[in-house]
Amino acid sequence: MILEETTIAEATEWRRDFHRHPELLFDVDRTAKRVAELLCSFGCDEVASGIGRSGVVAVVRGSEASDSRMIGIRADMDALPIREDTALPYASTCRKHMHACGHDGHMAMLLGAVKHLAATRAFRGTLVAIFQPAEEGGGGAKVMIDDGLFERFPVDEVYALHNMPGLDVGTFALSSDVMFAASDRFDIRIVGKGGHAARPHETIDPIHIASHLIYALQTVVSRKSDPVDPIVVSVTSIHAGEAYNVIPADAILKGSVRTLSEACRDNAEKCITEMAKRISAAFGAAAEVEYRRGYPPTVNHFAQARILGEAAARVVGDAAVQCNMRPIMGAEDFSYMLKARPGAVILMGNGQTAPLHHPKYDFNDKSLPLGMALWINVVTQGSV
Repeated sequence: MILEETTIAEATEWRRDFHRHPELLFDVDRTAKRVAELLCSFGCDEVASGIGRSGVVAVVRGSEASDSRMIGIRADMDALPIREDTALPYASTCRKHMHACGHDGHMAMLLGAVKHLAATRAFRGTLVAIFQPAEEGGGGAKVMIDDGLFERFPVDEVYALHNMPGLDVGTFALSSDVMFAASDRFDIRIVGKGGHAARPHETIDPIHIASHLIYALQTVVSRKSDPVDPIVVSVTSIHAGEAYNVIPADAILKGSVRTLSEACRDNAEKCITEMAKRISAAFGAAAEVEYRRGYPPTVNHFAQARILGEAAARVVGDAAVQCNMRPIMGAEDFSYMLKARPGAVILMGNGQTAPLHHPKYDFNDKSLPLGMALWINVVTQGSV
């Protein structure tokens, strides 16, 4: 497939403009407005804004006879609260925010594909381009779904792409099963009895209890979970006391749990809650546990993973597409869309760049035509 050089050049400028002006979560007013303006200029059949607070959706109908096949493709729009450290000519103009996950590139690639498809119309069915806010922790996919996304635009299948540093440019990777983990959080407050550090026998020391609990929580991985069903339990914060000579009355632990199956997820919540309460009780203390479920596991559907993998192979060749990648313990809220509709997500190589969520990260513009070609192939040639 030969893409128009002008479209590739424009996509590069769109990407760098988005990079200069990062916005967080649902507060993507400038970004969403610019996306909607571009979509309207392409001559899309419909452009809708404000779905899921700030999401944008465009509809492009093909010119060929259709059996009402409707394909959704999602690109995320939000940036991260990270200070950029790249010194690039198009670096973020906001000192506190940057596109450190490549959503600027995701938008530009889908926009380029929409422009091409709206101009040619050489496909059957309907393309629904979904520009989603708040992937980075806000669950924007679920918010859009809850706001009637798939009732208003009843897609038959839905696809997404994420760039991946460490994979060479010109390569893709996906699985026909689990791609990303569920991401949950816990807060544990150990309530003991404070007192003077010189008289520990008169206290119930929550720091001492917390040290036992932190060690014990790793047995959720090693002794409480199926060893062939991966799980990661990380205590990422502990806070207790302020003074050298005072044993505090409580200690607060915070942490993250990553799992690849709902069964393992259920077991982790049960074990962490019970372990915190029982260990605390053994020392005469109490534990208050709040376990908050975040994004569910991202699980590709077999048929749509095949469609996506074949489309990638048409772009870069069979040898450059890894079809049985190992799951990643990071999370992705596209999981909500895959629970609502058949679909798949694929990883695209970003080269040997800084990792995602790093101050020196930058999306590789060499990938732009590959991502655009992927989406054009999915729409024009993919079918179940």
